[in-house]
Amino acid sequence: MPLQSITMLPLEHSVPNEVLFEIFNNLPVSNLATLTCVSHGFNAVAEHILYSSISIRDILSTSSPFPCRTKRCCQSIMQRPHLGKSIRGFHIRWQIDVHTSSSCNFDLGPTLVKLERVLRSGILSSIESLELWLGPVNRVFQSSIPHSIERIIYGSHFPQLTSCSLGAEWAKGLPSYSDVLDNFLGSLQLLRHLKLHDHHATLNLPPVALPILSSFRGSPATSASLLPGRPIQYLSLIGDDYDVNQEILTRFAKTTVPLRFLDLSGMSVRPILLRNLAAYLPAIEILKVRLALRHTLHYALTGIRLLTGLSSVLSTYHQLVHLDLSPTSVAGGDAEQELSLCNEWYCACPSLKRITFPSHIDWFLDSEGLWISRA
Repeated sequence: MPLQSITMLPLEHSVPNEVLFEIFNNLPVSNLATLTCVSHGFNAVAEHILYSSISIRDILSTSSPFPCRTKRCCQSIMQRPHLGKSIRGFHIRWQIDVHTSSSCNFDLGPTLVKLERVLRSGILSSIESLELWLGPVNRVFQSSIPHSIERIIYGSHFPQLTSCSLGAEWAKGLPSYSDVLDNFLGSLQLLRHLKLHDHHATLNLPPVALPILSSFRGSPATSASLLPGRPIQYLSLIGDDYDVNQEILTRFAKTTVPLRFLDLSGMSVRPILLRNLAAYLPAIEILKVRLALRHTLHYALTGIRLLTGLSSVLSTYHQLVHLDLSPTSVAGGDAEQELSLCNEWYCACPSLKRITFPSHIDWFLDSEGLWISRA
């Protein structure tokens, strides 16, 4: 047959969509965006991949006081409802530019309305991960009832959701949440990971709600109302360590499985709290902490040697494997001083196998009982 008589089919007609999906799935976003313009067939496959995980970040400033990327994203989703089943992640973050005055008037209302419509439309009913960090929204709508987050999630339904992060910048006197949040969380039976960044009160959930929740980040009061009766193994606290009293510690200990990972990088922690936590949470294996150095552990020492007094605290942890002090700000320190502290702390806490210092250098205990550093 003469070569010129052979009819070549377009690639999208000769290759199954499943194969195209596997090929396109390994391409960067910029290439996928280009492929959507090649043909209808390529567009159909590439769009499903592009929309599978949506992550939008708006930087708000005096020159750009409204979240334009979020607004365009919402409009795009509403115009493509057929892509809803492909969307697995929906992540929105609003942040204020570091050079922008706190008195700047941000125009957030119209975009909030767009977000409400998208979440209530049912298009995103198949998502597995939801993040809404709305930056200055609490300051913009200080007298808003309900809370702006609750306005968005009210009436929405996400039966496949496994990860949820909600919140905005917070200060005392700003809007609080109502039972809208309680009802929303109570509907998430598959949720495993939850973060509530600006919720500083108790949650009112029935005991059967969130039956498989395994990790939580939030305030001490919210944590104390959530942990009892649930299989939470990872806890990350935010706020003030003075809020962690004996009653709250007692409730922390009522999880259905032992709490093993404790992240205290979101608050300045005094040594006395570390002692109390060890008494109530004896199964802690990984501890990440930002120490409050205004309460120095050893008044006669300076720099990293301040931490030498931590030995007596660590002796109360009997299953601790990894101590992470990277969030702590300490001036000075060298490899010799860090090695000396490793040996001191290992004598106090023989279960230790890894130590991360404020320098962000990791030290590991090798099979011969020697501490080895890794940058």
